[in-house]
Amino acid sequence: MQSTAYERLVAHLKRAHYLGTVAGLLGWDEQVNLPPDSADQRAEQLALLAELQHAAAADPAIGELLRELDSVAAVDQAVVVREARRDYERVVKLPASFVAEKARHASAAYHAWAAAKQADDFSAFAPFLQKHLDLARQEAAFLGWGDRPYDYAIDKHDPGLTAAKLTALFDELKAGLVPLVRSIAASPARPPAGVLQKFPVEAQRDFLREVTEKLGFNYRRGRIDVSLHPFCEGAGADIRMTTRFDADNPLDSLFSSIHETGHGLYEQGLPLAAQGTPLGQNAGMGVHESQSRLWENQVSRSRAFWRFFEPRFREKFPAQLAGVSSDELYLAVNEVAPTLIRVDSDEVHYNLHILLRFEVERRLFAGELAVAELPATWNALSQELLGLTPTSDRTGVLQDVHWSGGAFGYFPSYCLGNMIAAQLWFTVRSQYPELDSDFAAGDFSRLLGWLRTQIHEQGRRYEALELVRRVTGEELTPKYLLRYLHERYAPLYLG
Repeated sequence: MQSTAYERLVAHLKRAHYLGTVAGLLGWDEQVNLPPDSADQRAEQLALLAELQHAAAADPAIGELLRELDSVAAVDQAVVVREARRDYERVVKLPASFVAEKARHASAAYHAWAAAKQADDFSAFAPFLQKHLDLARQEAAFLGWGDRPYDYAIDKHDPGLTAAKLTALFDELKAGLVPLVRSIAASPARPPAGVLQKFPVEAQRDFLREVTEKLGFNYRRGRIDVSLHPFCEGAGADIRMTTRFDADNPLDSLFSSIHETGHGLYEQGLPLAAQGTPLGQNAGMGVHESQSRLWENQVSRSRAFWRFFEPRFREKFPAQLAGVSSDELYLAVNEVAPTLIRVDSDEVHYNLHILLRFEVERRLFAGELAVAELPATWNALSQELLGLTPTSDRTGVLQDVHWSGGAFGYFPSYCLGNMIAAQLWFTVRSQYPELDSDFAAGDFSRLLGWLRTQIHEQGRRYEALELVRRVTGEELTPKYLLRYLHERYAPLYLG
């Protein structure tokens, strides 16, 4: 039987997608397993795969099929055609040589960043970052966004969002957040110093595996390893997560793992049969981050969560927790104190870290800030927003991996994700007020099932703002994040 035009389109889309997943696995391996002197070969492998994926995604046959399918009647097919056309119109404007150069540079820049961070030397990474910035501007110009390169960078991660829209949301959030931060800073309430120390790494590994399995992650279709910076890679039936361990900071590995599990649950919840098509792909990084942040914060920092897991935590670490009361442990889980490191930040200060990065990127792309000026500007903004000045590049401008891959416009997704997570949280709790009882019993299936239906199974059917509006009945607003933070932290710190 001859395949239909739609079936042929899907076959082309899947081919390009699977080539991308191979590149993703090589990228995961690069950060987890790659021998130190093999980086140059990996760069060439990734460049070749980028060329092959680009050729598959820009195949003229896709354009012909899209023209043939200009008016399909089936709703799901119409979504696939609409989004495939958007992707195709972008990819055909990018020269294959440019795509390969960008992939090759991303690999080299990652290793340069890792070495520069280790050496605490931003100047060694600066030329790689400058080239990434030049490539990002060049890519925006290819796509017709030459006068708005930062808007293009944002739109790549969160379609439909712009710097102006983000500024409006972030300004409103900042206005409500800063007074809360100051009030908590003035509070005498604090967990005992050094309450969580000398936690054996292997026992940490066992505990976080138990937790993430209980949340619903399918380890038959995924795994977790160790990397310099925690991340999640993969799609569909093969999800690779990473974390990191510190014997004197067991909550870092736990919450990093839960965060990446949120990403993994989203990817595992996308319709597997539609993998490779827009209906089997995520709705953007803001939505993706909402899934990771919701599990990490609203769920895993709650009293109900710890009612279930605290006995097991104490069983795994009896000596370390012998003198720690339940209230002290819960306060340690929800400790609020400024820190220089974003990934170590409590969720009250976390968005200030993102506002810093958003402002730095905005100035970079506007030509108001040179790459060489980044450390000084970063340090000044850190003092302004967090009340802390980095004493090294390692704890300042070099701390994040994202720029090593040219991922400009990604950082705002974290703050968007926090807003979306809070808005989803109040929506689902209004529908299922018994969620706390579920969590206290170690049952997270009701929440996961709701997220599967409302978010995961929708794929790229809607852009982020439309998806939020449909699920919650309101436009995206910071008010729910501010409400959540007040409800979680005011009883602990403000009496």
